[in-house]
Order: sequence, then C-alpha cells, then structure tokens
Amino acid sequence: MRKQNSAQVRNIVVKGRMGHTRIVEPMTGNPMTSAPTNTPGSAGSFAIGGECQVSRLGFGAMRLPTEPLDRRESAIAVARRAVELGVTLIDTAHMYGWGANEELLAEALHPYPDDLLISTKVGITRSGPNEWEHDGQPASLRKQVEQALRRLRTERVGLLQLHRIDPKVPIADQVGTLRDLQQQGKIGHIGLSEITSEQLAEAQQTAEIASVQNRYNLFDRGHESVLAECEAAGVAFLPWQPVAAATAPNGATALAGIAAELDATAPQVMLAWLLARSPVILPIPGTASLAHLEENLTATKLGLNDAQQQRLDQAVMHA
Repeated sequence: MRKQNSAQVRNIVVKGRMGHTRIVEPMTGNPMTSAPTNTPGSAGSFAIGGECQVSRLGFGAMRLPTEPLDRRESAIAVARRAVELGVTLIDTAHMYGWGANEELLAEALHPYPDDLLISTKVGITRSGPNEWEHDGQPASLRKQVEQALRRLRTERVGLLQLHRIDPKVPIADQVGTLRDLQQQGKIGHIGLSEITSEQLAEAQQTAEIASVQNRYNLFDRGHESVLAECEAAGVAFLPWQPVAAATAPNGATALAGIAAELDATAPQVMLAWLLARSPVILPIPGTASLAHLEENLTATKLGLNDAQQQRLDQAVMHA
C-alpha cells in the first residue's frame, strides 16, 4: 500500500487509479501523521505503522456470508459499498470461513484501490470439523500467510495480525516469523490480537508492532492497560466486538438517553464513544446489511461532547 498524499478532498466522488469510485464525505477529515483530532462530523484518519493512512472507522468482514449464491452476491455488494463510502480499512482472517472470507473480499474488491488496507490474521488452524487450535509454529505461520496471499490475490498483505498467541511457541519465534516475511516483502505491517500488555512488550522486542486487536467496547473495558500502551507507542487499537449488548442497567439507560438526544441508535453512540475515547482506536464494526453498514458509518458524524462522554463513563463505572 502506498503512502497517502498529504491532501484529501471532501464531499465529492473520486475515481481511483484502479477505477474504483469513492464517496469521500462520510469519512471526512484530513490525513494526519500524528494523532487525529476528534471533531464533530469527522472521525479523522490514522497512520498505521506511521505510513498507512486509513479512515478511523473501518469494516469487519467476518459476518459476510459466502454461500448460498444470493447471500454471497449480497455480501459482495456490502463490501463494495463500504469502499464506496470511504472505508479504507477492512479486517478479515484466515479462520473466517477457513479462507472463504478472504476469497470473497478478493472477488469483491480486486484490483484493490491504492488507499485500501486489508488486514488479515493467521495463527489459528482447523484440526477437525468445528474444531480449531492455536497454531503459531513458524512453518505453519508461513504456510498460512502464503495461503492468505493467494486467496487475497496479492503479493503483499498490508497488515498481518497474529490472531492469538500460541502458548506452546515462544512469542519471539512467532513474531520473528512474521518479521522475516515482512523483510521478504510479503507483509507490510505486523499486528497482534487478544494480547496482554506484557505480551505486547515482549513482541516489541522482536519487531515493530503496528496494531493490536483486542475486545473492547463501552461495557467491556478489560484491556484499558493495553490501550494505554498502544497510545504511548502510537500503535493502532482495533477493538473487536465494538458494539455489544449493555451489561449494566445504568449504562443502558444513559446510552438510550444520549441516543435520543442525538437522534441516533445505541450502536451509533457506542461507535462514537469509541472514536472519542482515544485517537488510536479504529473500530471495525461488521455487518451483512447495506442499511446497517450505512448506519454504522454515520456514527462518525455524531461527535459526542465531553458531558455526554462523561455520563456514559460514569453510568458504566457505577453500575
């Protein structure tokens, strides 16, 4: 993926070199080389690894169905619409449909727009029907990366994340394998998923870590320490399951109240809260619905004020 130009247009339709049409307006905000500002109506952008400029609100492809044919065609339409609406970060994984999800994205979007960053994950393999296991053996990781390259129809994955740390293999060996593939030009940037602060620090001794993908949302703050480490190091934090059912009655009440004030849905407010929570947070909500996709992207326009953010935080903390 090429570095972005320092200038970006707004509110117009642009056509990339590969012929893809893009509607820029939902993701307005000038590209930045440092932490993006969080202004009303704009989620801004973030430079993953210091160079891959992406929209802060991405798209998680896990929920896109690959069969039957009519649902597959609908899924392709959703992926294409996400790009048309300005999404420049799409997340998938080796284990999503055991490769079928990656193939679907390639069918929908290849040849890829220059500014689109596709992130995939390796490190989990299937040992039998409906059975999976952590697999961070170097030879297996290399094989999984080669499979991802073939399925995505590319010679280089812009962001390759280790889906889980394999407890049977030293972290240095797992991350070192990805570093070697990076040096060979097959990986642009390296990320990790579901890790602790200690594991992040250990991995950083072997390679530069550009992203972390941990579970985190308004009602689940279990990885605050990891988020703090990411902020300090300028590492992108991609919260999976960014929209979750309320687990605290007080939080649910506050969420509903603020949604009513903003004429928004609760999921939109949860996404807006994440965008306001930290400049390194890049939510990747997923959906198989065109309407839901467009609803999610509208969250970039909400711009929660400080008082609303505090009400949400206090309601959840004192539940």
